[in-house]
Amino acid sequence: MLEMLERYLNYLLIERGVAQNTLEAYGRDLQRYLAFIAQKGLSHIKDATPEIIVEYLVLIKNEGLSANSMNRALAALRGFYKYLLMEKLIEQTPLANIELAKVWMRLPDTISKEEMKVILAQPGDKTPAALRDTAMLELLYATGIRVSELINLTMNSINWQVGFLTVMGKGSKERIVPIGKTAYDCVRVYVDKARPQLMQKKSTEVLFLNRFGGKFSRQGFWKMVIRYSSKAGLIKKVHPHTFRHSFASHLLEGGADLRTVQVMLGHADISTTQIYTHITRDRLKEIHQKYHPRG
Repeated sequence: MLEMLERYLNYLLIERGVAQNTLEAYGRDLQRYLAFIAQKGLSHIKDATPEIIVEYLVLIKNEGLSANSMNRALAALRGFYKYLLMEKLIEQTPLANIELAKVWMRLPDTISKEEMKVILAQPGDKTPAALRDTAMLELLYATGIRVSELINLTMNSINWQVGFLTVMGKGSKERIVPIGKTAYDCVRVYVDKARPQLMQKKSTEVLFLNRFGGKFSRQGFWKMVIRYSSKAGLIKKVHPHTFRHSFASHLLEGGADLRTVQVMLGHADISTTQIYTHITRDRLKEIHQKYHPRG
């Protein structure tokens, strides 16, 4: 079974061009699955039944796996079985009637527009670091980009003439996202006033620099978000992805269409974007109950 897995991972790498991070994650997920069915006494992957698959998914769910990790684990299984069918190593897949793990999908964490406004006001503009932090937070909320995309931006990523951001997303797919006036102005001030000081006479195209003049780390930005959300007095946990989730839900609340939000987020499948419509429906219901005389 491990030999089948090795062949599948080579297929993903060579023929499908899957990113290294995804490849490693799929490898871990599938090794765990194969270990599970081996413990069940199965000697061949074709002997696995839908009931075995469900038992495995319930097991990893009960261990506290997030909804995203659950979906990734099932996506890895789907891809693996599809490959085995294609290679005629099995005759049928036990996954045919199993839905994606949306059964367990929790709604993404978001904060209100008012809460977001308070967080964005925290860094201020008194120091180069404060100007940088304001620019990073404003840009993250204005565009909905991922943290990895934010810290990898370069000076050439922004089209200053038209106010658009060129982002290299998952799977090396490029997309263009509008910035918005507030974020644009904050980034412009940072580039003009703060970045030259943070560069410390070094030469780099990286847009957002740390105090040593190098590229920001994901951990460094994570700590920044926690610090400012705590300073803002928010009780709920706020992490960098909260900005992405809030960007999407606030756009949909404002009347944006799902397809447009999908393009800006860089989702390959619109069903991924649809999870935000649940938030919008709940928010509309809450507003209706609060303000309608017969609510």
